[in-house]
Amino acid sequence: MALISVGKPARWQLPKGIVDPGETPEATAAREVQEETGVIASLLEKIDTIEYWYVGNKAGQRVRFHKFVHFFLLAYESGDIGQHDWEVNEARWVDLQAAKELLSFKSERQALEKAERMINALKS
Repeated sequence: MALISVGKPARWQLPKGIVDPGETPEATAAREVQEETGVIASLLEKIDTIEYWYVGNKAGQRVRFHKFVHFFLLAYESGDIGQHDWEVNEARWVDLQAAKELLSFKSERQALEKAERMINALKS
């Protein structure tokens, strides 16, 4: 499992990003994984979509944002985890159990648990 550390203070999370105009969530997932981890991966299955609201700043104003996050299970094809982009403090390979302990967000731990069930089903 490839995780990324971002921000100050650092937090561990799954690679993710904004869907560009004309881009599908699937294409975004593959692109963001490559940018943030240095890994080229192929899409296996959709894991889940979550949605939530948060408050942030836009043009100096406090604004509520409605966000959708699409999680996908991807398979490693090639690449070097040390080749992540500038947005990331560190990218690291970890096993599933370590990932569950490191992830900062409950929603990402839940997506990881679903991915684990999917991986186990693919193995059998």
